[in-house]
Order: sequence, then structure tokens, then C-alpha cells
Amino acid sequence: MPELPEVETVRLTLKELVINERIKDITIRWPKIIKTPSDTEQFRHALIDQVILDIQRKGKFLIFELEDYALVSHLRMEGKYGVYPNTEPIDKHTHVIFQFESGKALHYHDVRKFGTMHLYRKGEQYLTKPLSVLGPDPFEPSYHIDQLFPKIKQSTRAIKNILLDQYVIAGLGNIYVDETLYRAKVHPLTKGKDLTRDQVNTILLEAKATITEAVKQGGTTIRSYVNSQGQIGMFQQQLFAYGQTDKPCKRCGDTIIKIKVSNRGTHLCPSCQPLK
Repeated sequence: MPELPEVETVRLTLKELVINERIKDITIRWPKIIKTPSDTEQFRHALIDQVILDIQRKGKFLIFELEDYALVSHLRMEGKYGVYPNTEPIDKHTHVIFQFESGKALHYHDVRKFGTMHLYRKGEQYLTKPLSVLGPDPFEPSYHIDQLFPKIKQSTRAIKNILLDQYVIAGLGNIYVDETLYRAKVHPLTKGKDLTRDQVNTILLEAKATITEAVKQGGTTIRSYVNSQGQIGMFQQQLFAYGQTDKPCKRCGDTIIKIKVSNRGTHLCPSCQPLK
């Protein structure tokens, strides 16, 4: 699943391609992707003649800001956006097509059909689900030790599960949580209640630093992720823990191992991240 750095990379590349484009028509080939409103014709007619003014992001969600509406899009497992000429052939995995007056089209491509789109009146997107229930994004002012430490400290869950919980922090996924905990020297099974304030602060700082570096590299290419211009991310070349099973730890030389945390494959160095 694309995580925050991949979604941010998609956002940045799409901004170069679709800002100020006016929507001429929309083709919806898989209506289940449209969650709000439930009437896809209402969705379609609301967006026709709207101009894309900006693209924002909250956690793993893209937010297309139009003149009167906000379109909230989640890529889920394998969703992708691409911009093509209107004459481009449509493949079987392209499910929503935004046709622009300029002659270009924005295609939403999703092999698994798990992606979602919600349409709201502009300004209402943060007042209801899915955005209203998300925790702070690491690039927001509310991503702060004073706000997050009490939530983490009162939890009996493993810290990996806490960091994966989008209601606590928005945007982190399996790859970047493994990398964050490696860099913070914290075992993924450590319970939130057993962490000190200093440890939680280190985790928060390392999480932000990790995803900031990943954004600069265009994200991580795991399986089929590419950005909206078809370019692959390069952060996988800088991974210390994720996907490094049986390789030597780049910090101490011990062997990276893989365990299960709530059925999620989890990578760590047993020497650098001892379970206390």
C-alpha cells in the first residue's frame, strides 16, 4: 500500500500536471469506488465544469481542491493516477476518467479496485469521515510530543500497532514504521505503556525524519508502486530494516530478523532493538 511518502510524491507530480485543468466530463467504470455521494451521477454532475485549484494531502489521502468541492481520494493497495491525452486507449484496470477541456485526461487505475473517492462541499471534507477521524499527519503542527505521548503511554498495545493506527498518527505504514523503530532503537513489540517520554519523542522525530527523506527520494518501490508520471521511488536503496531479512545490520553487524506483529511482517535488529 502506498504510504505517506508515496502519496506525497503523487501529489507533487500531479500538481505539475492537472492544476487549473477544467473538468469536461467524467467516466465511471467501477461505481463502487465512489463512496460519497452514493449516487454516481450526482458525483459526476457536481464535478463537471469544476477547475482543479490545488491538491493537498492528509496522511495517505489525496485531497483535490476544486472551485466548489473537495475530492478525497485513497489509493489503498494499488491505486494510481496518470495523465494522458484524451485519445489514449483505456485499459481494463482504469476505472475513473476525468476528461479535461484541454484535451488531457486524468485516469484512476486500480487493479484490485480497493481505492475510494469521497466528494464534499469545499470546507466540509475535514468535518466528516474519513478525514475527521485521522490522527495528526507528521507534517502538521499537532504532530507533537505533548499531544501524542499521552495516547501512546496509556496503550497496552505494541508500539508497532500504535504507529500503524491511523487514528493515532496519519500516514505511517509497515515500511516506515519498521524503519522508524530501527532508527529509534525500539523493539516493535514494546508496549506503549512501557515507553518513556524521551523514547516516544525519539520515535516521533525519527518517523518524521524517515518519511521526509523518503519524500525526497520519491518514495519506496515495493511491488508495483510508481508515481503519477510512471517514475519509481528510490528510497528502497536506503532501507535499514524493512526487507533486509538475513542481511547484516548496517549499524552493528548483527543479522536482521523478521517476526510477526499482529500478522504483519516486521523487520528488526535483535541487538540494536532488544525487547526489555
